[in-house]
Order: sequence, then C-alpha cells, then structure tokens
Amino acid sequence: MPTRVILADDHTLVRQGLKSLLEREGIQVVGEASDGQEAIVIATKLMPDVAIIDISMPILNGLDAARAVRKACPKTKTILLTRHDEDQYVTEALRAGVKGYVLKHQVAHDLVHAIHQVCRGGIYLSPSISRAVVEAYLSKTEVSPDPLSPRERQVIQLIVEGKSTREIAVLLGICAKTAESHRARLMQKLDIHETASLVRYAIRRGLVQP
Repeated sequence: MPTRVILADDHTLVRQGLKSLLEREGIQVVGEASDGQEAIVIATKLMPDVAIIDISMPILNGLDAARAVRKACPKTKTILLTRHDEDQYVTEALRAGVKGYVLKHQVAHDLVHAIHQVCRGGIYLSPSISRAVVEAYLSKTEVSPDPLSPRERQVIQLIVEGKSTREIAVLLGICAKTAESHRARLMQKLDIHETASLVRYAIRRGLVQP
C-alpha cells in the first residue's frame, strides 16, 4: 500500500508542487488544507500515515496544528516545513511531537527521505537543522515551557495577525466576551500588556514568523 499523506499549506501553488513531487515517488496525497484548523479536520477524517504541515499558516500555526493532530491521530506522523533553522523553533517542534523538520529550500531533496524515515519510526531533520540541535544541546540551551493553553496560543496568533476581538470570536466560534477573557488571561500569565511584546513572544515561540 502506498504511503498516504495530507498537505497543509496556505499557498495553493506550493501544495500543487509538493503533490507533484510526492506522487512521482509513489506517495499518495489524500487531502489538502489551507490553514491549521482545516489540517486538523482533514487529518481526523482521513487518518493519513503522514501530515506535512507548513509551520506558518493563518488562523492556526503549524506547531499547534501538529500538537492537535498528534492528539487526535496518534498513528499519524507529522512533518513540519519551514524556512527557519534556529534552535528555538526546532526545540518547540520536537516538544510538539513532530517527527520531521524540513527546510523549505531543501524540500525537493529532503521531503521524500523525511517521509520514509518517519514511517520507519525515526526522526528526520534537514542536515543543517541537525547541527543547530546539537549546538543547542552542547550549550545546554533550554527554552522555558509555554504557560499558555492551545486556545490561548491561537488567540495570540490571531491578535498578532491583526484580528479584532470580534473577528477572533467569529473565527473560533466563541462569543466576544469569551475571546476577550482569553486575551486578558494570556496577557496576565505572560505579564505582557502591549501588542508589540505579544508579537515578540509569538515570534520567539514559533506561533508566527518574522
């Protein structure tokens, strides 16, 4: 049986290119998503072998989408696509249960290898990523645990994307009062009281890309 994968990227042309690449290698693309929330829905419905997720997507970023896919579909392996090789992004990805971390400029060479590796139960990191992880380990670099809930991280992402409280409520299917409550609670947890500091936090945690 061919390996079954889903693709999550907010750029249609990127998905088309990846689909063509994978299908030439006998890998079956069974579903596509344009944002993180849609990726979770499709993964839960189709239960693919592998979910390939762009780390930078609207509404819900790839890291939190990967966390949710892992919880909903324990047998599905997740691979993140990104242009970032900084160790804090890699550390957050591994904590999220991601099994593959592939740099976009190396995707043509690395993605198929990554799929085969994670399907065998391994972890695949693009070559330059491996160096970053080793350097972080040797220097004992450690990122403090994120104190926020998945919902609060999603609210931060939407705030940083410029969404109003009302727009956040509509996107998340909650009332405006609840959205405002999430916003107030997360700012209290982080001891952050202005949007500029939220932006810096979101970038550092990989919720949005600079």
